[in-house]
Amino acid sequence: MSSKMDRRKKYTRMVLKQSLMQLLKEKPISTITVKEVCEVADINRSTFYSHFKDQFDLLNQIEGEIIEDMNKTLSKYNYNKEEEALQMTEKLLEYVAANSDVCRTLLSEHGDANFQKRVMKVAHDYTVKNWMSMSDIDSEISEYLSLFAVSGGIQVIKNWLNNGMEKSPKEMAVIMIRLTNKGFSSFG
Repeated sequence: MSSKMDRRKKYTRMVLKQSLMQLLKEKPISTITVKEVCEVADINRSTFYSHFKDQFDLLNQIEGEIIEDMNKTLSKYNYNKEEEALQMTEKLLEYVAANSDVCRTLLSEHGDANFQKRVMKVAHDYTVKNWMSMSDIDSEISEYLSLFAVSGGIQVIKNWLNNGMEKSPKEMAVIMIRLTNKGFSSFG
């Protein structure tokens, strides 16, 4: 009996998450109501409230799962080694590609700006922080370089998602690592 309830709870949460993601493609979270989410999900509001406080809580849950998955993916690699940096970036891009619809929506203009900041922090913690510690760059400007690299990486990923992921995750990883390690001159 309890496994049946667990399946029902999982299904309900899944439908609510999908419904919110569908609405986020059309408008920002600040204009989405619980009533709209419930209408799209075909679930009554009391059921919604038995799982989430409001639409922001639901969005936070979705974002938290993505961040947790990113942390699990990235924690398997050591960015101090250049070959692992490429593998790690490729795995991250494979994750983004496998979850492209959700990632595209969450990183869109309708997504939550805090999510992008959280993604940037994860990327910074696993990649740029280690990369900067290996380099001879003055610590005073390293934070600026870090912000530049991570922000640029997010924009590259957003562009890649929005343009139909024409290049493979491996091709994109090579481009991103080359840009990060050698800058524009590596493409001349």
